[in-house]
Amino acid sequence: MVFDPTTAVTAYIGLGANLGDAALQVRRAIAALAQLPDTSVTAQSSLFRSAPIDAGGDDYVNAVVQLTTRLTAAELLQRLQALELTFGRERPYRNAPRTLDLDILLYGQQQIASEHLTVPHPRLTQRAFALIPLLQLDPLLTIPGQGPAHSFAPAVADQAICMIDD
Repeated sequence: MVFDPTTAVTAYIGLGANLGDAALQVRRAIAALAQLPDTSVTAQSSLFRSAPIDAGGDDYVNAVVQLTTRLTAAELLQRLQALELTFGRERPYRNAPRTLDLDILLYGQQQIASEHLTVPHPRLTQRAFALIPLLQLDPLLTIPGQGPAHSFAPAVADQAICMIDD
């Protein structure tokens, strides 16, 4: 799909899963993101494995995808939550193991604080599983209202994360 860059927004989506074949789930989710209306996947990070934070369960498989979209942030969130449900996502309690987790990390240069959505993602700079794949896509990225993304890397250096792509 071809986009008019004057009306499209670049967004970064964090993906994660730790139930079932997590790597396959993340790969399938990336393909599903490419099918969203008025949206194109323009880049994707490698897949990474990381231990759960503030939760139990198996290790997570994570990635970050760069999208170009004409969807509003609220529309994009609604589509992501629908995809999570399609992939069998349940929310029995906070930080429960997941078949798929999709988070809007960044939406253009916007800062959003609503009842249902906070962008930049509130823990983006505190989680290696989101920050490292994001930096793989754009090492010079600036997080709106916070500064250069790479400046937060030292704060997550103690969080184990390893690339698993072939």
